[in-house]
Amino acid sequence: MNFDEQRVQMVEQQLRARGLRDERMLAAFRRVPRHLFVPEMVQLQAYEDRPLPIGEGQTISQPYMVALMTSSLCLQGHERVLEIGTGCGYQTAILAEMALEVYSVERLAILSGKGREILERLGYLNVHLSAGDGSLGWPDHEPYDAVLVSASTPRIPPPLLEQLADPGRMVLPIGPRDSQTLVEVHRRNRVVRQKEITRCVFVPLLGQYGWPEDISNLT
Repeated sequence: MNFDEQRVQMVEQQLRARGLRDERMLAAFRRVPRHLFVPEMVQLQAYEDRPLPIGEGQTISQPYMVALMTSSLCLQGHERVLEIGTGCGYQTAILAEMALEVYSVERLAILSGKGREILERLGYLNVHLSAGDGSLGWPDHEPYDAVLVSASTPRIPPPLLEQLADPGRMVLPIGPRDSQTLVEVHRRNRVVRQKEITRCVFVPLLGQYGWPEDISNLT
């Protein structure tokens, strides 16, 4: 199969078959060429049901996890979204297909630069990228209707909650560095509620309100 055929199969077998039925989101996954966001050496595995290395010790999440997190935000198309952890830019592209504007922060400048290059080449004009401490969010453009965090944190970073609109939704992995729970956070009428979705494992969110830079000795 060519990449287009693999992408259609990915949507049907990995997403729709697991109960993800948002047609706008499934269409976005059919449009975004995932293989262009991964290194050439792993492009043939781009549509498999697993995470893949993207360099700098980081990974691109499996398609199902990207879809599950995206669906948790219930995007309708008018939202301004904050993404923490641009990585290679694949999740960013999916959000750009689903929302009005996407503001994405990546700690590693080299990854942010690579992501920018791919997203610009694909013609995404509603994406804004920054390199820095993602645990601080991006206060210049708050409030955000939705926040998606693609790295694990021991707790909800207070700046991200402060930058979330009311009403607003956030999805992020919370827990110890070796195993987390994917959590939905809902803010409405100044009340914040959390809902657990599933177990997961993400790379750590390093920063002032995430994990410290040296987490090798943490248990």
